[in-house]
Amino acid sequence: MTALRRAARDDLPAIVALQWAAYAKNRAILGVEPLPLMVDYAEIFPQYEFWVADGAQTLDGVLILQPRVDDLLIWSIASAPASRGRGIANMMLAFAEVRAREVGLRCIRLYTGEKLVANIAWYRRHGYLHESTEDLGDRMCVNLIKKL
Repeated sequence: MTALRRAARDDLPAIVALQWAAYAKNRAILGVEPLPLMVDYAEIFPQYEFWVADGAQTLDGVLILQPRVDDLLIWSIASAPASRGRGIANMMLAFAEVRAREVGLRCIRLYTGEKLVANIAWYRRHGYLHESTEDLGDRMCVNLIKKL
């Protein structure tokens, strides 16, 4: 399995393409645009850590992290539809824990849509616990936490 590397600005077109492909199924379930697709990636690139898993032809995965004062936020974790079932998302989730420790943080947080029950179950299998549910007006957002 390929390791993650820090993304370069030149990776942005491939990152955006992967994000749109990966979140397409969530759009159908949520009935609204997934939050990670509602931003300008070029604008947030300097503020977040973008990590990518290279595939043979294009990217297999994208992990976007935001180190904060008290936690590391997994802002987005996405694997290419053609790469699903190969452990890319598991590898990225494990990497996020390593990265949190590297920057001196012992808590990881993330969010997902309440209707994305398969995602919530996957995170729970990896030790994430329900912290809160937020009403964002057009959707319910589930906030999950893992103490390291």
